[in-house]
Amino acid sequence: MANIRGFCCFECKKEVGYSPETAKRLYVCPACGGNLEVLYDYKKIGLSVSRKSLENNAERSVWRYLDLLPLEGRKFAPPVQIGWTPLYPSKNLGESLGLTHLYIKDDGRNPSASFKDRAGFVAVARALEQGEKVVSGASTGNAASSLACLASAMNLKTVIFVPQTAPAAKIAQLLVFGAQVITVKGTYDQAFDLCLEACAEYGWYNRNTGFNPYTREGKKTCSYEIIEQLGFKCPDKVFVPVGDGNIISGIWKGFRDFYELGLIDRLPQLVGVQAGGSDSIMRAFESGGPLPAVSGETLADSISVSIPRDGRAAVRALQESKGFPIHVSDAEILEAMTTLARAEGVFAEPAAAASIAGLKKAVDSTRIRSDETVVALITGNGLKDVASAMKAVGKPSLIEPNMGALRELMADNARKL
Repeated sequence: MANIRGFCCFECKKEVGYSPETAKRLYVCPACGGNLEVLYDYKKIGLSVSRKSLENNAERSVWRYLDLLPLEGRKFAPPVQIGWTPLYPSKNLGESLGLTHLYIKDDGRNPSASFKDRAGFVAVARALEQGEKVVSGASTGNAASSLACLASAMNLKTVIFVPQTAPAAKIAQLLVFGAQVITVKGTYDQAFDLCLEACAEYGWYNRNTGFNPYTREGKKTCSYEIIEQLGFKCPDKVFVPVGDGNIISGIWKGFRDFYELGLIDRLPQLVGVQAGGSDSIMRAFESGGPLPAVSGETLADSISVSIPRDGRAAVRALQESKGFPIHVSDAEILEAMTTLARAEGVFAEPAAAASIAGLKKAVDSTRIRSDETVVALITGNGLKDVASAMKAVGKPSLIEPNMGALRELMADNARKL
């Protein structure tokens, strides 16, 4: 925590100096209520973090970046490995899209099968450092299951608010990990607001994305890994699924951190991929105006949101990176799920596959050069939402257990070909 110098508001730009007491329960800007960004002393961090120090660091998890995190140490480390997920060179998909340097960052390999474990570990560690007993959060599923997974191993109680439409697999994870699950008859946005009220009334620690400034700090570790896994070379473009906007703002924060430390000499363009019914950030970016409320309707539950809670930070990330937003339909997302699985062997949930759908759309509209280095971020495993996967592929064949039935099926399949 000695490397933190304060906080800055995304809305009014007011800075708040750091003190242990201030940092303990500071969620939003005390002046305007806007979201906060953690500010670091890069000069101090640069004394201990360098290419050489990282190359000599045997740690293969998010803890290798402790000097760049808002934590006091590793006293409250969850016993599972978080981060250092694989970055796959994509030969088959890249070739089909005409891209010679495409990479897939598979964060579905984290403990709860989601990118959100990066944020969850920071939230859990912060809560334990502060002596909290109960952590609460609202989620469509991934952030909640991540929190429940990591907190369960640390004897920390969790109270989770989810919309009634959350996929059954994610609810199952929550219950298995011992969370108190409160299903809300409404949308994610309504669950989020109820969680805020509950935390204020009961004194619970609030882990909510786009409210707790420390979640962004965990998510930025993905960018550090991408840089290291590419041999300290910065990619040209990074495709990121976008819902609330907290992931893309965290990804941008990570690249900026390494740039400020002199570990890279340029920054990438970010491409924010939103579902068509949940494209508030895209609309705000293109209009230059405020974030409009949208329907939020999409089968990609993890990026389904009416009012993005970290939308202003997401718009800024796109602007500063000279990137762009793009939206995709549910049909394009389902197609991308099967395309990625069959080309590269990576099973992505709908929200995660949105990055591939957006990538294809950008290629089709000639917004990517064939020689650019491109990374597509896969934020969650397909087993998180099997019902959507079945929509993409249909039902399996059902036959009687004899060779006659099999021969008939195979002959029928041959005729269809």
